[in-house]
Amino acid sequence: MTTTNSWITRPKPNPKARLRLFCFPYAGGAASSFRTWPEQLAPHIEVCPVELPGRGKRLREPLVTGVLPLIETLTPGLLPYLDIPFAFFGHSLGTIISFELARQLRREEAPSPRHLFISGRRAPQVPARKLPLHNLPKSELIEELRQYNGTPEAVLANQELMKLFLPILRADFGMNETYTYTSEPPLNCPISVFGGLQDTDANSDELAAWRDQTSSTFTIHMFPGDHFFLNNKKECNQLLELITKFAIAPV
Repeated sequence: MTTTNSWITRPKPNPKARLRLFCFPYAGGAASSFRTWPEQLAPHIEVCPVELPGRGKRLREPLVTGVLPLIETLTPGLLPYLDIPFAFFGHSLGTIISFELARQLRREEAPSPRHLFISGRRAPQVPARKLPLHNLPKSELIEELRQYNGTPEAVLANQELMKLFLPILRADFGMNETYTYTSEPPLNCPISVFGGLQDTDANSDELAAWRDQTSSTFTIHMFPGDHFFLNNKKECNQLLELITKFAIAPV
């Protein structure tokens, strides 16, 4: 595989990989959010974080504010990398991107993921319980970010950093909050869902509703912690052990 493009990063290219794991970040996240994963996952898995416009090496590109326009432009960039078995992992906003991407691949009769790993977001057919964040005044948005516990206090208190960071967050929150689910047949790949027991954004019932989105096997695993449970070293290690276990399991 020699193809390169702005969407797919390969921090540790692995020509002997038996599976590619495409990783989709949470709101405000970037491909670098998964920088440690290649060393932590099994050696037969090549980690391929997806870099969205407006961050990382694509910092100067316009931000995308809609899930479906994102999928339309992302899909052609992904196709050259589907020459070996693959799986998707998404956290929060990344779950909807990975889910809709799997459905788009099915529409195009392209290869389908062997497994869909979902983390920290209610099922797409479940209505939101919370008011949208993307249009909040700056001070209120920063306070909401503080409650999510996913952004270091030093970043929240740094005006220059927040000047760069807030437009990305508003775009990503907008993408998530304006997403409209359209009913389609369930996917035929297994779905594994991960969540935090103290996550007020996606409770166990809302996570369990992902069961309706697959005609294959379904598993759910709850970890100690809040919405960003995967930022805890112990929980992240357990998460990656489960991904390794399921990613190569017979379908």
